[in-house]
Amino acid sequence: MLVLSRKLGERIVLPSAEITITVLSLRGNQVSLGIDAPRAVAVHRSEVWQRLQQAKTPQTK
Repeated sequence: MLVLSRKLGERIVLPSAEITITVLSLRGNQVSLGIDAPRAVAVHRSEVWQRLQQAKTPQTK
């Protein structure tokens, strides 16, 4: 895992995927991020992504 430190307003760029992540605000231990990505690129929080993956997998008993 790559760990980067960023300050308010600073960005991380993933040029091959045309994605930019910007630190929008800092409140206590919460960080608000803005993600700029092409419409064809899906962006999900990890818990949403996990639910989507589970829904795709057939349920076995």
